[in-house]
Amino acid sequence: MPVLVNNLQEKVPVDEHLFDLVVKVAGEALSLAGGPGDAEVSLVFVDDEYIHRLNREYRGVDGPTDVLSFALQEGEPMPEAGEETLLGDVVVSLETARRQSEEYGHSFEREVAFLVAHGVLHLLGYDHQTEEERRAMREKEEAVLARLGLSR
Repeated sequence: MPVLVNNLQEKVPVDEHLFDLVVKVAGEALSLAGGPGDAEVSLVFVDDEYIHRLNREYRGVDGPTDVLSFALQEGEPMPEAGEETLLGDVVVSLETARRQSEEYGHSFEREVAFLVAHGVLHLLGYDHQTEEERRAMREKEEAVLARLGLSR
């Protein structure tokens, strides 16, 4: 299961540990949620300005957010892309993740891991529009974090 990680921002330092962590998180989320074993996911680290532009363009929301998911398995089927199932992109604002980790009183790594798990679950069709959906999604997110020793 390829997980491609790109850092497109320079405001929050990123090290190999964070890259390794998010690859593990994506793999655990896919495994726990029954995602395809051959899935390919792209994780992109950005700043608030970048995610603000994406949020405005794709969701009509004029402000930054913490994470956006762009699923490739929705809508019309894509042409055969080779061996892997291309699930999509998860875009995380590291500036917002840093702020939220301070607000919530846990580590930056835990916050980024939570946002990646959240984004990958969206790629797999999970949502949080209703209380029941929110609860199911939160259980999966927390289970992923627990498997990696990042429980609350």
